[in-house]
Amino acid sequence: MAGTHTRYFGGEVYKLPLLEENGFYPDLALIPAEIRRRAKLLVINYPNSPTGAVATPQFYRQVIDFAHTNLIVIVQDAAHSLLSYEQPPSSFLQVDGAKEVGVEVHSLSKGFNMIGWRIGFVVGHAKIVQAFADIKDNSDSGQFMAIQQAAKTALEHPEIGDRTRDKYRRRLQKLVTALNKVGFRARMPGGTYFLYVRAPRACSGRSFANAEEVSQFLIQEQSVCCVSWDDAGPYLRFSVTYLAKDENEEDALMQETIERLGRLQLQF
Repeated sequence: MAGTHTRYFGGEVYKLPLLEENGFYPDLALIPAEIRRRAKLLVINYPNSPTGAVATPQFYRQVIDFAHTNLIVIVQDAAHSLLSYEQPPSSFLQVDGAKEVGVEVHSLSKGFNMIGWRIGFVVGHAKIVQAFADIKDNSDSGQFMAIQQAAKTALEHPEIGDRTRDKYRRRLQKLVTALNKVGFRARMPGGTYFLYVRAPRACSGRSFANAEEVSQFLIQEQSVCCVSWDDAGPYLRFSVTYLAKDENEEDALMQETIERLGRLQLQF
C-alpha cells in the first residue's frame, strides 16, 4: 500500500528483497549510496506479511541508526503486532531513539477481528503524526462513531487480543503439521496468521515455472486457496483465516487438505 501511494504521488519505490537466508530482514547495507542519498522514507513491516518474521530489538536498532545516518523517516507497519508467537508482542517504539526518527502504524483488523471496519492509529514522532493528521483532516471526515467506540472497547480489553492470538497459533500449528505430511517444509511462523513456504517444482508429472503457476493450479484444480510470492524466490502464502465453528471443523479441514494435496505427489 505504501509503495502504491508513493507511485501515485509521483515518487519512486526502491524494493528491498526479504530473503530467507537473511531471516526475512532487508539488508540495508546493500542499498546503493545514490538511493540512500535520495531516499526520504523507509517502510518496514513486522511481524512481517507474508513471511511471518518477527523483528528483534537488534534489527530495530539497525533501522534507527540507518535513519539517523541517512536522514530519513521510518514507518513501521505493525498491523499484525498482537499476533506474535515466539515472544510477547513488541513495538518499534520501545527501542531508544525510535521516536526521534519515525512512527508506528497500528490496525485493529488482525488482533481484534475488525477486518473491513478500517480503523487504527499512528504513534511516534510528533511532527510525523501531525502530518498524518493534516492529511486525514483533508481526506475524509473520520470513521463512523460506532466503530470508534467498538475500537475503544477492544483496546480496553486486551484479553480479546489474547484469545485471537491463541486461536491463530493453534490453527497455524495444525496447518504446519498438515503441510509437512504432504512434502512441504513448513515451520511455525514468528507472527501473523500467514504461513510462508517454498512452492513445489512439480507434481504428478507436471512442472511449474514459478509460484504463480503453482497457486493457480491449486486454486483452479484442487480448490486449495493460497497466494503466490515470486519476488524473492518461489513461495506460497497460506492463511488460517478460514471459517470453522470449533476445533473439530478445523481438524476436518486439515484432513481434507492432507488428502487433496497428498494425492499430488508434490516434488520440491
